[in-house]
Amino acid sequence: MATRYTEEFRCDAVRIATTSGLTRPKVASDVGVGLSTLSKRVQKYPSPGRALSNTVPRGSMKT
Repeated sequence: MATRYTEEFRCDAVRIATTSGLTRPKVASDVGVGLSTLSKRVQKYPSPGRALSNTVPRGSMKT
């Protein structure tokens, strides 16, 4: 069965990954999650002050 993490844990992991200067593999190892899981969380839960670059699907904006 998959491990369930709290929202607070997820936000903390994203904050550490985006602000600590550590590599994502190191952060993933330190907090006990897989690298792909951490990378998905970073994309899904951008930290405050970071641009939301992937929130609009391609081709959905009219020019």
